[in-house]
Amino acid sequence: MRRDHRGTHSLRGRLTLVNVALLALGIVAATAVSLMGMRHYLLDNVDSELLASRNALQGAGLTQKQIDSLSAIGALRDKYDPERAAARALPRADTVLVALDAKGQPIAFAGVAPTRRQLELASAVDDPAVFAGSAEAHDLKLDGDAYRAVGARIADGTFVLTATSTESVHGAIKKALRLDLALGTVLLTFLAVATMLGTRHRLRPLEDMVETASAIAEGDLTRRVPGSRDPVTETEQLRVALNSMLHQVESAFETREHSAAQLRQFVADASHELRTPLSAIRGYLQLYDKEMLREPAERTRALARMIAEADRMGRLVEELLTLARLDQQPRLRLCSVDLSALVRDAADDLRAQQPQRPLDVRADGAMVVHGDESGLRQVVGNLLANIRAHTPADAPVRVELAREEGAGDRAVRLVVADEGPGMAREDADRIFDRFFRAAGGGSQPAGSGLGMAIVRAVVASHGGAVTVETGPGKGLSVTVALPAAHT
Repeated sequence: MRRDHRGTHSLRGRLTLVNVALLALGIVAATAVSLMGMRHYLLDNVDSELLASRNALQGAGLTQKQIDSLSAIGALRDKYDPERAAARALPRADTVLVALDAKGQPIAFAGVAPTRRQLELASAVDDPAVFAGSAEAHDLKLDGDAYRAVGARIADGTFVLTATSTESVHGAIKKALRLDLALGTVLLTFLAVATMLGTRHRLRPLEDMVETASAIAEGDLTRRVPGSRDPVTETEQLRVALNSMLHQVESAFETREHSAAQLRQFVADASHELRTPLSAIRGYLQLYDKEMLREPAERTRALARMIAEADRMGRLVEELLTLARLDQQPRLRLCSVDLSALVRDAADDLRAQQPQRPLDVRADGAMVVHGDESGLRQVVGNLLANIRAHTPADAPVRVELAREEGAGDRAVRLVVADEGPGMAREDADRIFDRFFRAAGGGSQPAGSGLGMAIVRAVVASHGGAVTVETGPGKGLSVTVALPAAHT
């Protein structure tokens, strides 16, 4: 089941909040800078017009009476150049101009009496001489409205105050602020949605990893992190590394389970096989303890049976230890081994034990392999011991050793075949199982059932293979293929 992590505590939510916060800070900073620049530019234009008007009045050299006379005849722009400058300095609709005498009292200007707004401008200025002497415009409030004002002193000492409203400037700034806030909100919303969708796509591999880890924790070791159509490099590397780790964990778990199963089977089989000789020895000891073996012949026979069972247990323990050592894949003592010499030695042992058995050995010339001599000697000895245990003493035996070359590989092939009763197919399939014993037809009692298991384990440790061909009444043929030593 996919686990859905939502909210601000998730990685997706935190990334979204961080991106939105950063963009919000950027928008606020950009808006503040742009509005400050806009305000400075607009106010600078207003101040330039005010200062130009003041300079025109002061530079014309006119007096209050001259301005009144010129205004009366209506020819201010046509007579003198200073008059045209003064005409250019006439106020706009949002400009207030008032004349003050030397005492700071409002007086008529250009034949017009002061209005209420002009009187407010005159009362808002404490010292008109300061305004006239300042090189910059000043902020004023007239009836709650913002103004920028300058002062000028004309030739007869009259002060002229000029103020221009800046409400349009502030209105433009407020409109720009509202526009920036609207656009910023749209951008923040778009970024939040885009970030959520983008992180959902980019973090999907991480969610797959969480889902896979949860499934593995619940016992499904076969789960792997699926690939992505558009993988991010780091995420894809993490996915590959995680899948590789999961594969190793699964292999290690399977190996542990297999080893544990082998150990349980090993203990069960060993206990089962050791129970019989131990029971026999215990039985004879009880008979001896109860003095039920009165005849010397009976005591001799009981002692011989106990020695035989003890020898059987000793061989069984040695074979179990051999298999346990091979299961642990020990480091072999590798050297150049002449396999034909091992075959001849084992054949001589078989002739000494069963002189009447027909034996055909074909091992001419040296057949050198790179392997462990004791292990290979045990392979050949177990194959011939298997024949002694499971075939009649007069059944012919053929031992053939040859070299094979093909597909660029060189191998030595050992064939041990007999003309005994053979085996059924179901028995042949289990011939390499531990403690498996088929019905024997030889002169010796059946072995422990570990001989062929040891053969396969030793051959596998040398990188070889062993196969069996048999059938009821067709005898048994075992073929061992080992890599030949490179010369």
